[in-house]
Amino acid sequence: MINIFWMRRDLRLNDNKGLWEALTKGLPVRIIFIFDIQILQKLDNPNDRRVSFIYNRILELNRQLKPFNSEIQCFYGSVKESFERLLKETSIHAVFTNRDYEPYGIQRDKEIHAYLHQRGVQFMDFKDHVIFETKEIIKDDGDPYRIYTPYSKKWKERYYSCQQESWNSEQLLSRLDKNQATDIVLLKTMGFNVIEGIRTEPEVNTDIIAQYDKTRNTPSIAGTSLLGPHLRFGTVSIRALAKQASEINETYLNELIWREFFSQILFHYPHVTAGAFKPKYDNILWRNGQDELLRWQEGKTGFPLVDAGMRELAETGFMHNRVRMVVASFLVKDLLIDWRIGEAWFARHLLDYELASNNGNWQWAAGTGCDAAPYFRIFNPQAQQKRFDPSWLYVKKWIPEYGTSKYPNEMVDHKMARQRALETYKEALN
Repeated sequence: MINIFWMRRDLRLNDNKGLWEALTKGLPVRIIFIFDIQILQKLDNPNDRRVSFIYNRILELNRQLKPFNSEIQCFYGSVKESFERLLKETSIHAVFTNRDYEPYGIQRDKEIHAYLHQRGVQFMDFKDHVIFETKEIIKDDGDPYRIYTPYSKKWKERYYSCQQESWNSEQLLSRLDKNQATDIVLLKTMGFNVIEGIRTEPEVNTDIIAQYDKTRNTPSIAGTSLLGPHLRFGTVSIRALAKQASEINETYLNELIWREFFSQILFHYPHVTAGAFKPKYDNILWRNGQDELLRWQEGKTGFPLVDAGMRELAETGFMHNRVRMVVASFLVKDLLIDWRIGEAWFARHLLDYELASNNGNWQWAAGTGCDAAPYFRIFNPQAQQKRFDPSWLYVKKWIPEYGTSKYPNEMVDHKMARQRALETYKEALN
């Protein structure tokens, strides 16, 4: 008889709440991971960096587990079929896992909970991915917050007023089941290629976090933490990161709170996955020009900061935070292309893609989301260039042909496009 820890968006052995809970219950614990075919089949890019990240991370965790004569047992298929196989192989008392707040994850866990319950197996889930989850930071009347500023104020009040625990799961690994799992299924078998050079061990640079408020908007320097993928896949503890941020840089802490704000927006208002947070914005008549979209995707718009960002994304799976806002505003406001198309492109290419944050930030840029600012906030890509990359260091890094005849002219007049966007939005909202 063993307990199972089902690892998902928490790919670490330290300070892992669900793993700690499993390891403290007196039975040997086996860690499993499921390459969920229902998720993988929706990924149309064989070079998806996220799949390589997960794959490489599991190999790394298995190296860390070797001294304990244990390995992560991996499955490839549907979640239900994977548990069916597991139950045939071994006797299970309970399954432990950390909560998922996305619509698919919520429904999946509900179904697996029922399936296991019918077979006499307990299912227990825990908070690990966030500091405060869906219903912990709410208004006094019980309604969820729809505006970030009051949410963040309440978040901080609660954070500083209560003891923040950590879970020393890494000290209990001797209690793991002594299993030598079969070889991990190959990426090729799942239809994906191995992407080289993806680091899975987080590097928390406290110097960068300490200077974050001063350096975060300059794309040519190492001024951001680069921890997005590690937060997304849980290779870093949000509790440890929030503690550091709260001690040395409030601006960075505010970014972590934005992440939790968007997570609770997605939970309380799941319609945002398919439409605008404010439904009246679904009436916008998008132009959706395919040739214009292609130039945006390829980084050939003639607007250097936009193009540099899109090329950085294509080559690395990352885009600087400030540039993401400019790129998104340009697609939606200058070209009048539906924000959902841009969101889908980011979802396909970003290594740190997370549904709640990606959706929330695209709707912020489009003016369709929960932000209090009106829709007529439109970034000027030329002004943003002059302000945040005045020496053209970022642009020249990603656009080697910049300044030559090979670089295209601006594909649209920004002044005209801005006015066109304002009129289009105004007409849709009347």
